[in-house]
Amino acid sequence: MKSIELLPRSPGVYFFRNSENNIIYIGKATCLRDRVRSYFAKSNTTLKNVLLLEEYAAVDYIGTKTETEASLLEAHMIHEHQPKFNVLLKTGQPFLYILFTKNDFPQMEITRNKKKKGTYFGPFLHKQQARSVFNFLTRTFRLKTCNTKIESGCLGYHIGNCAGNCKSDFDKKNYLLRLSLAKDILKAHHKSYTKKIKNQMEIYIKDLAFEKAQHLHEYLNSFDAISQTLRIKFSPSKYNTDIFLALNPFEPPLEHNLTQLKDPIKDLTKFDTEIDKQLQQFLNLKKAIETIDCFDISHFQSQSLVGSCVRFTHGQPDKNNFRRFMIKTLTQQNDYAALQEIVARRYKNKEEIPDLILIDGGKGQLNAIKNLVPETTVLSLAKREETLFGPQFPEGIKLDVKTPVGKLFMALRDYAHHFAIDYHRLKTRKKLKEI
Repeated sequence: MKSIELLPRSPGVYFFRNSENNIIYIGKATCLRDRVRSYFAKSNTTLKNVLLLEEYAAVDYIGTKTETEASLLEAHMIHEHQPKFNVLLKTGQPFLYILFTKNDFPQMEITRNKKKKGTYFGPFLHKQQARSVFNFLTRTFRLKTCNTKIESGCLGYHIGNCAGNCKSDFDKKNYLLRLSLAKDILKAHHKSYTKKIKNQMEIYIKDLAFEKAQHLHEYLNSFDAISQTLRIKFSPSKYNTDIFLALNPFEPPLEHNLTQLKDPIKDLTKFDTEIDKQLQQFLNLKKAIETIDCFDISHFQSQSLVGSCVRFTHGQPDKNNFRRFMIKTLTQQNDYAALQEIVARRYKNKEEIPDLILIDGGKGQLNAIKNLVPETTVLSLAKREETLFGPQFPEGIKLDVKTPVGKLFMALRDYAHHFAIDYHRLKTRKKLKEI
């Protein structure tokens, strides 16, 4: 079981596959290495575990940044693949959303599907907490509506539950203001609002109103859970490549399978012949950009460090000039040093230097390699808000992802990233086969 030690000590989703390459169990973990190791412990003799180990043929994983993201991805994959050894999350819609409808009479709703027009917050896996926050906002801002019409207002209105749309003199403007305040709390991740809740809790405790303080404490915990989910902006689509590679371990390398992936890559590589001139104008350069190289680094908890370089010529992938690199000079993760190594190796022959180099990263990655290739323009593209850095944009410029130039830079970055992941998984999967 030495290969289990290759698993990262970080959050993620792990899954067991059988000899037919079908997923038979999916789980989440705060520490992938420890969680997977527990299945092979001699003390783990539950019937489910014994049957699982009798049938499995391989274990694979997808890393995530947080435990919350792992939980959301686990729920999505279980619902999608229906593994035989999973019981929960296989039926029904696993997620909830808080919706602010967009119509003549906007309302805040809680829903399982994104069918109506409006602003959605979520998805939330912790349904009880999502409902708690929804109910708290509804009561706090008096947003509950009714279907009756009573001149003086319904009973719910008089006891403080109904928004008052039952009344003939309903103040819709004030209602919309309260609705916008509830939305702002979710948009701002409720920092200022939770501070008010904490202050009120202290007042209740001083007044010995412990039950009221306990209720606020429960709301606070729910807000914290919802805030964590909102911060990660979870979308299953961003894991399409990882899932594809994990579920197709015997397929040819990624560059032969890009057309099969259900992600934007396929659509981002159809550029007309004017793209060279558009790049020249956008970057204010003396000549048109014909060749662009993009670099990316992938690592496995500081092991199996690899890098990739993809080339686009006239806006199209030039696969004969794609390159993969095993990092030779490092044993610990250092993206800057790794980039310096692969850039230096890629351009030992100065005739190979392209018209433009793009780095997946921010200012740090840009500064690490720009002096290695003074003969050409070097840019870096940070994933956060798609910000481009370079000599023309020292403070960064946010790309317009709807323009041909913006789409091209994103396609380059995504190609390099997927190409690196594919090589990385190719290397580590051989070791994980022993599990």
